Amino acid sequence: MKILVVSQYFWPETFRVNEIVSELTARGHEVTVLTGRPNYPEGVVHPDYLADPPRFSSYAGADVLRVPLRPRGKGSLQLVLNYWSFVFWGCILGPWKLRGRQFDAIFVFETSPITSALPAILLKWFKRAPLSMWVLDLWPDTLKAVGMVKSDRALRTVGLLCRFIYSQCDLILGQSRAFVDPIEHWAGSAEKFRYFPAWSEEVFDDQGTAIDMAPELAPHSKHFKIVFAGNIGEAQDFPSVLQAALLTRDRPDIHWLIVGDGRAAPQLREDIQRLGLAGTVFMLGRYPVERMPSFFAGADALLVSLKAEPIFAMTIPGKVQSYLAAGKPLLGMLNGEGSRVIDESSAGLIAPSGDVCALADQAIALADMSPERRKQMGENGRRYGNGHFKRADLMSKLEAWLADPHTN
Repeated sequence: MKILVVSQYFWPETFRVNEIVSELTARGHEVTVLTGRPNYPEGVVHPDYLADPPRFSSYAGADVLRVPLRPRGKGSLQLVLNYWSFVFWGCILGPWKLRGRQFDAIFVFETSPITSALPAILLKWFKRAPLSMWVLDLWPDTLKAVGMVKSDRALRTVGLLCRFIYSQCDLILGQSRAFVDPIEHWAGSAEKFRYFPAWSEEVFDDQGTAIDMAPELAPHSKHFKIVFAGNIGEAQDFPSVLQAALLTRDRPDIHWLIVGDGRAAPQLREDIQRLGLAGTVFMLGRYPVERMPSFFAGADALLVSLKAEPIFAMTIPGKVQSYLAAGKPLLGMLNGEGSRVIDESSAGLIAPSGDVCALADQAIALADMSPERRKQMGENGRRYGNGHFKRADLMSKLEAWLADPHTN
């Protein structure tokens, strides 16, 4: 098949769309990617790209065509301009860059913003190809949950935009089964919906072999290390995590280690100092995904957290699959689907979203648990992940759906 992938985010930015592209090309498909200039998560265009743009015009055998876009910057206004700049330049330059190319399928990778689907819809009309979209963030619900949009009128307007986008899709893939009802609300029907969860990234495939601990964890080697890895944003509810860390401060053997970056990172640094947690909560910085197995190898538990919002209860955070593959116990502060996976897999301990006392208690329980029991939790998680989130099986489903969007 000739497949067009439309995504505002793409390599060297780290998203699962990169692996979708590499898997499809490895299976013999001709893939073209329409994306923007890489600027996530720092909010500025990656220096390596600026130094040599042609080096980023091909990925795993796929052609990568990039349109200009305004970097994310730091404030909400900058983020809105970033979203709409991809729509504008994708619609203006996308058809020109793709002139003369025909496609059998168009695939949209939709983590926020959903507006990134608009250039794909225009290209669907031009190319007369079926359009599939993988929904990882539910709009307008996510906008309300993180406080980005507070006006009910504005949220209804975004909802109408979602209704239009869903109406133009031939297939809607959702990362959680709980997405069915919200998507049906705006799409008018769940007939187009298929469940398509995330998987652990390729770098975690060899987790069964011995991996050296990241040297950045060496200063904490004698402590019980609770590691969070990923985006530091509003959704992750770090104010509650810090309150739990306050409750465990009389346990100096417990260290909370945060690996990553994001829009809420500056505030998090300030809060750590303000609360006097510099001796138990440590921000280690952001590292490429290729380094994550070494951080996970040195962890005693892996933390996943989400705010107490209905929309987040419908979500399985992408890090859960990677954590399961690491074979380490999970410490969760979340509700709904993510909590269900941890409970069903017997891979860790869970606190309800926002329940700082429960999170502190569960952290202490893991620290006091025998190494043998923690090891068993990790093995449970790895086994569950292999059974429910196996990348090869999911890619075969995606391949079949792209060939025929009406396949069940």
